[in-house]
Amino acid sequence: ISRIKELEEKLKKAEKMELIGIVAGGVAHDLNNILSGLVSYPELLLLQLEKDNPLRESISFMHGSGLQAADIVQDLLALSRRGVYQTSIVNLNKVVHAYFRSSAHLRLEREFPGISFQTSLEDELLNLKGSESHISKIIMNLVMNAVESMDKKGRVTVETFNLSLDQSIQVDQPISGHDEIKEGEYVILRVSDNGEGIKKPDINKIFEPFYTKKQMGRSGSGLGLSVVWNTVRDHQGYIQVFSEKHEGTRFDIYFPGTRDMPKKNLDDFQLESFHGNNETILVIDDNKRQRKITQECLTILGYIPFAVDSGEKALLFLKTQPVDLIILDMKMNPGMDGLETYKKVLKINPAQKTVIVSGLPETQQVKEALDMGVGQYIKKPYTIEKFAVALKKELNSEV
Repeated sequence: ISRIKELEEKLKKAEKMELIGIVAGGVAHDLNNILSGLVSYPELLLLQLEKDNPLRESISFMHGSGLQAADIVQDLLALSRRGVYQTSIVNLNKVVHAYFRSSAHLRLEREFPGISFQTSLEDELLNLKGSESHISKIIMNLVMNAVESMDKKGRVTVETFNLSLDQSIQVDQPISGHDEIKEGEYVILRVSDNGEGIKKPDINKIFEPFYTKKQMGRSGSGLGLSVVWNTVRDHQGYIQVFSEKHEGTRFDIYFPGTRDMPKKNLDDFQLESFHGNNETILVIDDNKRQRKITQECLTILGYIPFAVDSGEKALLFLKTQPVDLIILDMKMNPGMDGLETYKKVLKINPAQKTVIVSGLPETQQVKEALDMGVGQYIKKPYTIEKFAVALKKELNSEV
């Protein structure tokens, strides 16, 4: 009977998380369309202003605020369990170093001067496959959670190390949704503190959205550990929690390791290197504001833009005027969605080059379109740099 009751509780929790995820995903999609203006327009203005223009500081502040809001939307998307956006080979030590140099962490140090921060990072650490920005958010949320568990004084330690499991191990401590950790090579992120600890009845609830024992107004949105939980699951990882009241708390995150090496990044972005050569580009998006922003970005980048508000109009346009590239929104209402539009576009021109721009992460529809031939995928709101690079890559790609 107890086992049946336990399964019923797990089912209820899963259904609640699924419902929250559906709502969060819909809200995030709409917010990303709105945020496009707050991210892209200030960047367009900055590109056109002289470096000594007194307006640059205010516009830069607006741009930064838009990017911060976009980060919060990513938290909502993490709750929607739609999967990691774009994965690459990631060195966890580099992500940890970058976090401790970030403005978010430096602000935390100023706000809590009585708390010390320590790192212990393994030199020969394996890499992992994932989203660097999402992993950074895991570190930030776990460190913030540790800080807020202490009364102004204490110590937070971030560690990394390799762990090889020759066989699956049963979990004898609370863990997020798993009864065992499968055998294999893992990269471990460990964040520990010497704070108040977590009461045993609360440990199974800490990953639920908006569940918090902290002071309201001090601890953000209440999504921090929920974001951690969903992001780790999206990386095929595991979470293990160890805590005793007045003895502190330790979070161990298990990321599957890889011996693949990361690709070398490009040096500083030079916009001039990614200018177009009057190529024609058709924007297909049902959001008027987004069409306008995209057209202005294309003009600045040296392309000739056209725009329509539906897949149906796009097909009529392409039958009389071919274009070098299509920028396609995946979620459009009413009428055909992006995937259906793309399938019919290929009947007109099987070699049509296309870039997907979407406010949602990589859904099954996006994956199907990529398998069919779409070369690049950009999430909204995007920076001019990501936009320009994606366009150039697709235009220069072999058909």
